[in-house]
Amino acid sequence: MLNFSYRNPVKVVFGTGSIAGLGKEVPAGSRVLITYGGGSIRTTGTLDEVKAALSGQTVFEFGGIEPNPSFETMMRALDVVRAENIDFILAVGGGSVMDGSKFLAAAACHDGDAMDILRTRGRCVKQALPLGVVVTLAATGSETNNGGVLTHLATHAKTAFSSPLMFPRFAIMDPAKTLTLPVRQVSNGVVDAFVHVVEQYLTYPVNGKIQDRFAEGILLTLIEEGPKALSQPDDVDVRANLMWAASQALNGLIGAGVPQDWATHMLGHELTAAHGLDHAQTLAIVLPAMLEERREAKRDKLLQYAERVWGIGPTGDGADDDSRISAAIMKTRDFFERMQVPTRLSAYGIGAEAIDHLVSQLEAHGMVKLGERQAVTPDISRRVYEACLQ
Repeated sequence: MLNFSYRNPVKVVFGTGSIAGLGKEVPAGSRVLITYGGGSIRTTGTLDEVKAALSGQTVFEFGGIEPNPSFETMMRALDVVRAENIDFILAVGGGSVMDGSKFLAAAACHDGDAMDILRTRGRCVKQALPLGVVVTLAATGSETNNGGVLTHLATHAKTAFSSPLMFPRFAIMDPAKTLTLPVRQVSNGVVDAFVHVVEQYLTYPVNGKIQDRFAEGILLTLIEEGPKALSQPDDVDVRANLMWAASQALNGLIGAGVPQDWATHMLGHELTAAHGLDHAQTLAIVLPAMLEERREAKRDKLLQYAERVWGIGPTGDGADDDSRISAAIMKTRDFFERMQVPTRLSAYGIGAEAIDHLVSQLEAHGMVKLGERQAVTPDISRRVYEACLQ
C-alpha cells in the first residue's frame, strides 16, 4: 500500500476562448503586473486579449523573461513590483515565464536577500503575492504545480525551487494559443512533457498501479499526438491533447507515493547553464544515455515500459529481456529525433572537452547522489555525459 499526501489548489479553465473569462479570476481593483517573454504575445494579439479581459484592473507590463529565466531579469521585475505597488502577478507564456513569476511572487514578499529563495530551494518562503497564469506553450506543466527553475547568470547555476505558496491561483489554458508557436517550441514541449513523466515512472516497482497506468497513458498520448503537431500544425484538437498531457505530466498526481528519479534533469540543467541549450534539448540528449547506464537498476520498469508503451513484449521468437530493453531505449531516442530534437551532444557542437566542467559543476551544486536511490555518483554522471557524445 502506498502512503502519500497530495495537494493541488489550482483552478483550471480549459478551452478555446477561455481568456475572455480572465477578469472573473482576478480580484476587481487589483494592480496587476503582466509578465511575459520575448514579445510574441503582442504580435499574436494575445496581450491585447488579456488586457481587454482585465478592464476592471490597473495593468502594468514586464517583458523579456528569457527561455531559461534568470535571477537578474526577475530582480528587474521586482523593482517594477515595488515601484508600482503590484498586488497580483499574471504570467502569460510558457514554463519559463511561469517559473520566473513564481519566484517574483515570493521575492516581492521576502524580507531579506531574494537569493535566499534559491539558496534554500524555496524553503524560506513565508508569503507570496497571488499569481495567475495564461498558458501559451504546452511543455513544463508549471501552470499546475508549485515549483520552478531559475538561472543565476553570475554563477551559471540553474536552481530548482518550490513552495506551497507558489501554486498559481488559476490557470487559463486555451490550446488555440499554441497554434502560432515555432516548430522548435512545439517539439521541445512534447519532449519536455515526455521526460517529466519518465522521471516519475521509470524507477522501480512499488505496486502503484494507478500512477503507472496514468503515466503510461500520458506517454502514449504524447507519442501519438506529438508528431501530428508537426504534420498537422493547424489542428487545435491535437494541441488540446498535448496541452492537457503536459499539465498532467507534472501536476503531482502521477508522482504521488511513488519513487522519482530526476537525475536526467540535473545533468540537463548543467548543459543549459554551460552551453545555453534549450531545457528539452538537454533532456533528449541525456535520457537515452541515462537509461542505458542504469538499465539494471531500472530493469523491471524498463521491461514494463517496453511492453506497455512501445508494444515490445515477449514474443517467443527468441527476443530476450535485454534485447527488449535495448529496443525500448532506441524507440525513445527515435521518438525524440522524430520530434526534431537531436539526441547527441555532437549535434549541438559540444565535444568531450566539455565533460570535466559539467561534472565539476554537478559536484559544486551538490548533485553527487542523484536518482531514485541516490545511486548516481559523479563517476556515473561522467559516463552518462560520455555516452551522450556520439
